[in-house]
Amino acid sequence: MDSQKNENLLNLALNTPVGQREQSLELNVGYDTEEKTWEVIVKYHGSLQELTARRIVVEELIAGYAILTIPESEMAILAETEQIEYVEKPKRLFFSDIAGNTASCFAPGSLLSEQLTGRGVLVAVIDSGIAYRNRDFRNPDGTTRIRYLWDQTLDAGQVWEQIAQRELLPEERRAEYAPPEGFKTGVEFSGQQINEALNAASEAEGYLLVPSVDTSGHGTAVAGIAAGNGGTGGAGYAGVARESDLLVVRLGTPRADSFPRTTELMRALTYTVNKAIELQMPVAVNLSFGNTYGAHNGTSLLERFLDNVSEIGRNAICVGSGNEGASGGHVGGSVAVTGRGNNALTGIVDIIDNPVAENVTRVELVIGAYETGVNVQLWKEYTDRYRVTMVAPSGESFTVDTDQPGKQTYQLDQTQILLYNGEPAPYLTSQEIYFDLLPGENNRYVGAGVWTFLLQPVRTITGNYTFYLPSGTVRNADTRFVRTTPDVTLTIPSTASKVITVGAYDTVYDAYADFSGRGYLYQEYVNSRTSDSFVKPDLVAPGIGIMAPNREGGYTPVTGTSFATPFVTGAAALLMQWGIVDGNDPYLYGEKVKAYLRRGAKPIRGESSYPNAKVGYGALCVTESIPV
Repeated sequence: MDSQKNENLLNLALNTPVGQREQSLELNVGYDTEEKTWEVIVKYHGSLQELTARRIVVEELIAGYAILTIPESEMAILAETEQIEYVEKPKRLFFSDIAGNTASCFAPGSLLSEQLTGRGVLVAVIDSGIAYRNRDFRNPDGTTRIRYLWDQTLDAGQVWEQIAQRELLPEERRAEYAPPEGFKTGVEFSGQQINEALNAASEAEGYLLVPSVDTSGHGTAVAGIAAGNGGTGGAGYAGVARESDLLVVRLGTPRADSFPRTTELMRALTYTVNKAIELQMPVAVNLSFGNTYGAHNGTSLLERFLDNVSEIGRNAICVGSGNEGASGGHVGGSVAVTGRGNNALTGIVDIIDNPVAENVTRVELVIGAYETGVNVQLWKEYTDRYRVTMVAPSGESFTVDTDQPGKQTYQLDQTQILLYNGEPAPYLTSQEIYFDLLPGENNRYVGAGVWTFLLQPVRTITGNYTFYLPSGTVRNADTRFVRTTPDVTLTIPSTASKVITVGAYDTVYDAYADFSGRGYLYQEYVNSRTSDSFVKPDLVAPGIGIMAPNREGGYTPVTGTSFATPFVTGAAALLMQWGIVDGNDPYLYGEKVKAYLRRGAKPIRGESSYPNAKVGYGALCVTESIPV
């Protein structure tokens, strides 16, 4: 039976056989097929110690959040546990991939550049790891600038076994090869251990001592833009905060060829803020990834968690807005209600009797060939009532009764459709209708062609609706909505209220990059009131053709909001150095950093009003952001 404590996606997953879940892009994320356990995120109060007696592993994070590893047979106990307020399953995270310092008003060699280097500030890179041997991340004497490196993908026992086989270290050093205190996975390496690896007799021996490798190069590029010192390339290749210390987390991937999950990110953020407090240093945190699942309004546990983390210690969290702006994965608007009386006092339209065809809104989705699975989210106000009809390319169709919550299953055009009709949740006023399209029996792919959603208002107050597809990273390029809406294409968690959300622009043309995730169309309200909480992104930074360090020690051009974000992360580190380390403003962290960066942002060609949904308050300009 469904639990109102569970998010909709988790309820659907628990009501779906494992075989079907494994075909889905989302439903099996968080489930361990061998152990038959779920990893879930919970918001709770009090103590969860009573759960440990039922073979449930409890990892307490911060601010009333925890990660549980629980047998599927015990999932019902969560609904019965009074201390648990809400439960979500993990989501997959996707890196935001697709010449910078001067464009950001921070030319190498300038007086400002010589004075502000990030000294005394931590830059935390939570990503795919780092090529720690690169000169970009070392001091002039060759020692590492990395204070700690937590590789979530490693097994401590296996790492020590390799060291012991070669007799590289005495047995009493075994305890140093372990997860960070309070965590159960991965290996934490100190700066001293990394220096031992750098000074080893050979590079191969060094990698036995610290076997952490950035296999994609994504994290290395991000770290270089935020805090590289130019390495072998010189000052022209230096990052923004070139003398900052580094704190690196390589996010875990639960399975081979998989993606990190939101649970790994939550562990990493908890570790980061606690480590910064332990070191008594301010920290600028870089997150260059996200996903498209959710209402995009700050209500998910991950978004709320980031807002809570932003209030612990002295930090500034910078998150990329994603690359979904031009991917065709979003459409939204208001249902067309015409030919009926509209109550001007209440804004309510009621067409339960004798609905007319002209009130139907059509949303067309092209599904390309060879798709093994596609999911579609439809979000609407719970106060609004629609008839939702799904039409396959063959003309077969079914109509959803949005007043009947729970799981429904259909078969159209040799395609299985798992549908979950959601209800409001303790942290959510919206209603989600989730469609998971899977290959039908004896088929390998979802039916290709144009699928149509028909929305007919029954009783509407706002009439608003929005559709989302999975990230463009995991779907066929031909799979997209026919008429797309580029706004509100920010990826989660850049939608969290208190983070600094960063989009991308092209410095050559001084123009917004169309792939960059856009924000909310609320600026007309923002301009008429003091609240600015709906402005996203906060600003943009260079994101096309950025030269960044690669895994081999050279430099490669990179593009995407992944690489715009570290410009702002580095700038945040400079502001915190000026304020906290240099004693000009001991309270320059968190929302104050965001406010200064917004105020200093410069105009971009073609944008006439600010803030707006494309570029927020404008382009990063460090010199104008320092209050002197």
